[in-house]
Amino acid sequence: MEQLIGAAIGALIGQMGRLAIWLVSFGRWRGERVLDNEGRIFGAAGALSFVREGRRIITATGLLFAGAAFAATLVILALTIAAMR
Repeated sequence: MEQLIGAAIGALIGQMGRLAIWLVSFGRWRGERVLDNEGRIFGAAGALSFVREGRRIITATGLLFAGAAFAATLVILALTIAAMR
């Protein structure tokens, strides 16, 4: 049960990262597809992103980092707004 919950949270954070990357790059960059092994095939080992056919692609690990940073930013923003009231 814990593994299922952990996988669901990881998927949610990954999708938040995909949204954050899309917003920051204005749609020029994209996240790695969920069931593809693009990062393993085209990127260097341990890379957070790589370029394929002239387009920047963020790996699954990069999406997790971006999602965690995006979530932390939202929490800090919410706490700052709540503290100003």
